[in-house]
Amino acid sequence: MSNNLLKGKRGIITGALDSNSIAWKVAERAHEQGAIFTLTNAPIAMRMGEINKLAEKCNAQIVPADATSITDLENLYGKSMDILGGKIDFVLHSIGMSVNIRKNVPYPESNYEYFAKGVDVSAMSLHKMLSVAYKMDAINDWGSVVALTYIAAQRAYPFYTDMADIKAMLESICRTFGYHYGIKNKVRINSISQSPTKTTAGTGIKGFDSFYNFADKQSPLGNASAEACADYCITMFSDLTKMVTMQNLYHDGGYSQTGISTALMEDFDKINS
Repeated sequence: MSNNLLKGKRGIITGALDSNSIAWKVAERAHEQGAIFTLTNAPIAMRMGEINKLAEKCNAQIVPADATSITDLENLYGKSMDILGGKIDFVLHSIGMSVNIRKNVPYPESNYEYFAKGVDVSAMSLHKMLSVAYKMDAINDWGSVVALTYIAAQRAYPFYTDMADIKAMLESICRTFGYHYGIKNKVRINSISQSPTKTTAGTGIKGFDSFYNFADKQSPLGNASAEACADYCITMFSDLTKMVTMQNLYHDGGYSQTGISTALMEDFDKINS
């Protein structure tokens, strides 16, 4: 159902790999709510994914960009403003990659070249996107930037290895750049800490299914779906949340605030009986 929450707004959405992606759902919702936007991803991700289908569905143009490249990002903002007819109102950062996780490298034995690559792609890319926009004055006053994160940035989750540290950096960038961009243009910057979600990237993490089920039982409302996360992103892009900035916003069905659920205690009782 459309309420035209984003009517007249222009955006850039990163990271829509396939229909399981949160970014894909955000694009669909943004289109339904009246926004116009460009889609972007790294060239290699575009070859692997199905972004052309999404672009056709949302009547959006694709601007390929490597988010670690300042030149590519300058081109992304410049072309997006030309295509959309003005400065940007919202940006979704949905970019994450860990070579250490892909190669099953244990955290204490992290390969530091892989680690540095993960930092550059998954966290520093946000700083670069914000810095380029800041210098180009590419985001309208009261614009909104949302980055997707995970609770492992705040707690120890062994299977999340170096991505936990990388997401912690991402959240810090949201806070610190949120201050500076707020002073300059009233641009608000927030991270959304989402439930474990059955995306292509998420399901590639070893032990994901077990943890997904654990989190679902731990959360009073159950795990938040990708569709629900997209709805939350839309509210953050809208004018209804103009005074929310520099926050890490948990969207996890209550998981982050629950010590232990009755459902999990009952499971342990069954094991011990």
